[in-house]
Amino acid sequence: MTAGEQLNFLLTNRLPRRWLTLFMGWFSQLESPALTRLSISVWQCFADDLRLQDANKKHFRSLQECFTRQLKPGLRPTDARPDIVSSPCDAIVGACGRIAGNQLFQAKGFPYTLEELIPDAELALRYRNGHFVTLRLKSSMYHRFHAPVDCRVRQVNYVSGDTWNVNPIALKKVEKLYCRNERAVIELESGRPDFSLTLVPVAAILVASMKFHFLPQPLDLKYRGTNLIPCNAAFRKGEEMGYFQHGSTIIVFASEHYRLCPEINEGISIKAGQALLSGHPLPEALHSESGLSEEPVATLDL
Repeated sequence: MTAGEQLNFLLTNRLPRRWLTLFMGWFSQLESPALTRLSISVWQCFADDLRLQDANKKHFRSLQECFTRQLKPGLRPTDARPDIVSSPCDAIVGACGRIAGNQLFQAKGFPYTLEELIPDAELALRYRNGHFVTLRLKSSMYHRFHAPVDCRVRQVNYVSGDTWNVNPIALKKVEKLYCRNERAVIELESGRPDFSLTLVPVAAILVASMKFHFLPQPLDLKYRGTNLIPCNAAFRKGEEMGYFQHGSTIIVFASEHYRLCPEINEGISIKAGQALLSGHPLPEALHSESGLSEEPVATLDL
């Protein structure tokens, strides 16, 4: 590890993470065009890949509005092939591949188990010997995430936790980091019992907040509600589900009937809507039986 990487780790993980995160959450919501412009200018000094020219608007009232920016229409087309699971977000692909029984990796030499990340043992069991893809959203990236398939969400399992940085440096130093951090477990019902999919968005330091359009309030360090949150939201593939209020991670779990697309390898960049996993096409009759032909019931505040 270089001196710069060591300094990055110390600054983001040895400081009081909770209080720093609460402060940043407050600061990012301040509505001041001048302060926002200054903050973005400082941010751009450290993030040369911040592409605000892709945003749907040119000026932001707050830093949070910039973090959660929408993009111009058409910039994230969704792979419409019925056998393809598309990426839910823009990301750098971290660890990915086969799950060995119930064991997978956050980084080389740093294993964790399905049951340690997913508190529902029955749900975790579906992904034994399946596949996983870790998608890391840098702070400069587009922070909104989308449905990777036609699906319905009936429950969110919120797991409160820490706010460790989820960058590669921390992943190589902190064991079972994802299992320690605040996260949400979201099973996607697609009407295909053998083709299970689950998303696990993991929050991180600074603005550890996840907003789902189908839940009444954000899930963050101030949340004091129940952990099992019932809902009934249907999504078409590519439809927006929510957003992070800062960069973080989404781990995609797929049962063993899926396979990773050939181009998915550790370290590549991927955009929301691009092919991530493939399976067999969904028969039209089964699609009708799944109930997904109904009008979506998600309340989208786009």
